[in-house]
Amino acid sequence: MSNFYNIMLYIQSLTCVLLMQLNFVDGGIHKIPEGHVGIYYRGGALLDDITTPGFHWKLPLLTEHHAVQITVQTDKVANIPCGTSGGTIIKFDKVEVVNQLHADYVHSIVKNYTVNYDRTWIYDKIHHEINQFCSRHTLHEVYIDKFDQLDEILTETLQKDINVFAPGLSIIAIRVTKPKIPIEILSKYEKIEAEKARVMVAIQTQKLVEKEAETERKKAVIEAEKESMVAAIHLNRTLAEKMNMQLIATIENEMRFAKVKAEADAEMYRATKEAEGNKLRLTPELLQLETVRALANNTKIYFGEKIPNIFMDNAAKEVIRAN
Repeated sequence: MSNFYNIMLYIQSLTCVLLMQLNFVDGGIHKIPEGHVGIYYRGGALLDDITTPGFHWKLPLLTEHHAVQITVQTDKVANIPCGTSGGTIIKFDKVEVVNQLHADYVHSIVKNYTVNYDRTWIYDKIHHEINQFCSRHTLHEVYIDKFDQLDEILTETLQKDINVFAPGLSIIAIRVTKPKIPIEILSKYEKIEAEKARVMVAIQTQKLVEKEAETERKKAVIEAEKESMVAAIHLNRTLAEKMNMQLIATIENEMRFAKVKAEADAEMYRATKEAEGNKLRLTPELLQLETVRALANNTKIYFGEKIPNIFMDNAAKEVIRAN
């Protein structure tokens, strides 16, 4: 009986040792997932070691490890109440912050703000900046006029402070949902939005009509310009034809004038030369001879004491007397 008791005691002791060894090994081997780096605390102090993704070893019970994400992540900040400058309490259901912690700055960020750095610089900071924004603006500005600028304002404000106090953390984008406002005020804004929509439709309709009228006007102008250009082309063509005809007529007139002038000059030259020839050929003696011959060839016979002297000069008379 005592032997059986000793055997059972030995087995229990061996089991305890095996369990302690397994616990020791299991507590020492750990895994860092992809997209993360590992940081280590020993006795509450942050160690300088930073490990990459994969399996690693640490001292069990003495060393504590944390996996810190270094890829792009989205933190969702929910239920953010704030009061406007007019005293109205509104609430933002959700603000999404897209951010990334760069690997080179992991140690300094965790040393200054722990592994929950996003609690300080994203969750708490978003609450603070949303309330600051609401307190400086009216409900109408927060809900309508400046709501489209809120994303950019928060991104710029957060990144500006982070660059000073926590460099290495980048704010990539911020998405803000429409805040919830009291029902009675919401109905008022819904009416305003409906009226705005109606006005926008009327404005767009007016713009469309104006655009169509402008199109028709431009079309009419283009048609008029086209007709004017065609008329100008026809007019230029007609003027060119008339000018060509005038030029041809001028050339023909000049040709006729030159021909007539040449004929007149030729006739004048012929008459001049004929006159000069007659002047040399028709001497007084020849003229008298030709006169006599003409009279001699006359078939008329005159009777009486005096012969008509219409064709005779004194020389002819003397010839007759001599005969």
